[in-house]
Amino acid sequence: MNERPIDRYRLAKEPFYVPIRDEVTLFELAARSKTPVMLKGPTGCGKTRFVEHMAYRLRRPLITVACHEDLTASDLVGRYLLKGGETEWVDGPLSLAVRHGAICYLDEIVEARKDTTVVIHPLSDARRILPVEKKGEIVEAHDDFLLVISYNPGYQSLVKELKQSTKQRFLALEFDYPPPALESHIIQREAAVGEATAASLVKLGEKVRNLKHHGLDEGVSTRLLIYAGTLIREGIAPATACQVAIAQPITDDSEMQRAISELVSTIF
Repeated sequence: MNERPIDRYRLAKEPFYVPIRDEVTLFELAARSKTPVMLKGPTGCGKTRFVEHMAYRLRRPLITVACHEDLTASDLVGRYLLKGGETEWVDGPLSLAVRHGAICYLDEIVEARKDTTVVIHPLSDARRILPVEKKGEIVEAHDDFLLVISYNPGYQSLVKELKQSTKQRFLALEFDYPPPALESHIIQREAAVGEATAASLVKLGEKVRNLKHHGLDEGVSTRLLIYAGTLIREGIAPATACQVAIAQPITDDSEMQRAISELVSTIF
């Protein structure tokens, strides 16, 4: 059997994810009712992993778009390309998901231009259609199509803010860093480290997160704690591992890096 273009977006292996509250049940209900979903939370707290887990669980293809300021509507919808001396229409990721019933995940939606994000409005209400102006076509969404967006409220500004006209089309699921016991379990599983190392990294994470608004824009993510754990597992000294995986990625301020290094020395 010939593979369809959409089949390459199916996840072959279940991504590891541990539910924190009732987000799995709520997402399943949203998918069943065709309600678009908005994920809110800090960087590295598991939003993308959650969407991957749910795509596998629901047995739907997942098309992820990392939004940025140069993202155009054509990048999402599609464009005509020259092939073999002839012009041929090529669907963009959003059109592909709409036609074939995939989950389309627009990661960090606020990074995209506002004139680009308006293309999702007809898909995020009762119409569930995608106007393809260049083709003069209206594409009705497949029953399995689901629109998911994410953003980090902590980094919102007057310049990059999600419009209310967009927000109020979505069911919102709020994410945060996992509770200590759960975060320790995740680090043990993902970094393949022992309980003591994971517990120390969780303690460090809590201390660093307490520095938010006291010199740090945002706390350390679970993802970075896993990176540090992976380095420690490979024999790198905790001081060095935490410096390159935690302190340096989250701040360029030398005094703040020194403060984090002192926390590492105390905990490890």
